[in-house]
Order: sequence, then C-alpha cells, then structure tokens
Amino acid sequence: MTVSPQPTDGELLEIADALLPGQSLDSARITAGNLHHVVLVPGTAAVRVSKRPSSAREMPRRVEVLREVGRAELPFAVPEPLTPVTWFGERAAVAVSWVDGAELPEGQGDPGQIGELLRAVREVTVTPRLRESLYAPRHKGWADLLAEEVVPRLPDRWRDECRRRLEAARDLEPVPDALVHGDLGGSNVHWDEDGKVIGVLDWDQAHLFDPAVDAALMAWHGWDNVKKAVDPETYRRARIYDAPFGVGHLVGILDGRPLTNVEGYVRSIVSWLDSDTSTRGSGSVR
Repeated sequence: MTVSPQPTDGELLEIADALLPGQSLDSARITAGNLHHVVLVPGTAAVRVSKRPSSAREMPRRVEVLREVGRAELPFAVPEPLTPVTWFGERAAVAVSWVDGAELPEGQGDPGQIGELLRAVREVTVTPRLRESLYAPRHKGWADLLAEEVVPRLPDRWRDECRRRLEAARDLEPVPDALVHGDLGGSNVHWDEDGKVIGVLDWDQAHLFDPAVDAALMAWHGWDNVKKAVDPETYRRARIYDAPFGVGHLVGILDGRPLTNVEGYVRSIVSWLDSDTSTRGSGSVR
C-alpha cells in the first residue's frame, strides 16, 4: 500500500481493516497524538499508526514495553498488543486491546486512586527484558543539556529564573530508579463511573527514573489532589521537577531520547512558562 506523508482517513481505515479483518469499522473514529494516528474501534481495539519514520522504527520496542508491563499484573488494564507490528509502506501499525473508561476533566480525581496508581507503577518489577525495552535513562548530563541548549534560547524575562529552577532539580538527592510511565494524566488515565482508575494507556515514554516525575505528571488532576495522594517528600520533588519547564517537557529529556527540534522545544516551553499553568506549577512546595 502506498501512503501519502499525511494519511487520509480512508488510508488509516484501510490499515485498520487489514489488521482487524472481519471487524466492522462503522463505529470507528480517528484521532492523533504526537507520535501516532489512532483508529479507535470502541469495545474492540485501538489501531496505532506511526506518523513519522522515527515513531515507525520505535514501534516494535514500544510494543514490547506494553507486553512486559502487561505481565506485571497491575490493578488496572494496560493495552495488550493484538497483532504483530505490521508495515504499510513507510508506516508501522499495531492493533492493541480496547481499554474501557474515560478521562476525567482537569482538576478532578480521587487522591486515594491517584496514590494507588502511582504506587502500582513505581513498584513494577523491572525485569531484564523490560529494562532492555525501555529508553536508556539519562541519569547524567540532562540538566547540563538543558542549561546549554535551552536556557540560553529563553527570553530574557525567564532565563535567570529557569536556570535557578533547573539547578534546584539537578541538585535533588538521587533516589533508586523505578518505572516511570512518563505521560500520566489526561486522556491516558481511564476512570469508571464510580471514580476508580481502571486503565492506563500510552506507555510510549516509559523509562527508569525518579517516580516523583509521575507524581508531577498527575498534577493534571490538581496539585492539591497530588499532595493528598503522595508522601511530603515525593510531593516536594514533584514540584521541583515541574518548576523549570513543566514536567511534560522535562520527560522528553529524562527518558533518554535525543533533543532534535530544539527551537520547537523552546517555543513550547515559553508558551508553558507564560501560561497560568506555569504559575500554578512553579509555586511554593510547602
């Protein structure tokens, strides 16, 4: 199959049909994330289709992460690969199992459930196979990279403050590595109607690092809820990790991936810094 640089909905449905033969796609809907186009077939599957060559190359590794995390018997559902990674021209695609539930609006979420989710993820046993499938963590040099490549490109109004915040994150006392999901909150956490977490999606940015990073990412559900969900030290570290550029930007460095589009990365950081989210995210850690 020949596909265009930006696939049409028809092309994406063709890929889904090839991976799910005999399955009706009448109820299918199409969405997209940073790395993949996704054909959602409610109750059946989600078909992930790579957007760029880099995400196509990474798909087999990411699927292996799903398999290994799925073996950890977590107290919530994790998408299960239903098909092998299959190539359609320059695109790679895979069908994964459907996960029920829905995301919560920003600022909502039960602290008890948030705490259980974070505990379950950080306590996953990191098997040799899972370790091999994860991004190699950037334990050393991540702050130097940001100080050299990002901070000098920030507007004058933010440069000194962000350098100070970055140094505070860099100087945190190291803690033992744990599994970090890397993209918690929002649409990646599914809840049932009774307010219970029943599924966690999109493990593409999973890596080994300080679990306080995941706590910071759960601030989608409100910092007050995170504070109630974790111990004081984890909360303190989460706020410090979030403060320089927003923890979502930080993960793109911590998980070991190369920093390719520096200018685009900086633009996104400045937008966050200038937003109300930045003000809420970088305040006192008391």
